[in-house]
Amino acid sequence: MKKLIVSHFHLIVIAFFFSQSFAQNPKVSRDSIRTVIMTRERQFNIDLNKFGASYAFEKYADENAVINRGKDSLIYGKKAIEHYYSKPVYKKAYAEWKPDFIEVSDDGTFAYTYGKYSWEFIKENGEKVIYSGIFHTVWKRNDKGEWFYVWD
Repeated sequence: MKKLIVSHFHLIVIAFFFSQSFAQNPKVSRDSIRTVIMTRERQFNIDLNKFGASYAFEKYADENAVINRGKDSLIYGKKAIEHYYSKPVYKKAYAEWKPDFIEVSDDGTFAYTYGKYSWEFIKENGEKVIYSGIFHTVWKRNDKGEWFYVWD
């Protein structure tokens, strides 16, 4: 009888730990997260064109985000990124991008995207300049379930 009680106790403990594990890491639907990330990318693009690059790059950045810009220079942190995009050339810049690919981590806390982008600037002399290329962004989900980029 004593062995039976001990065995039941072990099963209860094991069941408890498994239930806690699943409660903390529910099965993630990668397709639903891809939809969230696509929506986040789209809204980021809309906000940039509506409110400016400085506003949008700051709004969607994680506190510890890093961006790689001209001549492979790295800009660290949300406020430094906002400062970088406050340059006059970005005040009237227009950009378009859309992910061609989105991947989500197994635990649903990270995602990355890549695709084509195009920036349009107006120089001081009125000349229009267009840059295009491929972007790569890494997104991280915070404790509240919100997504912010950590690398761009």
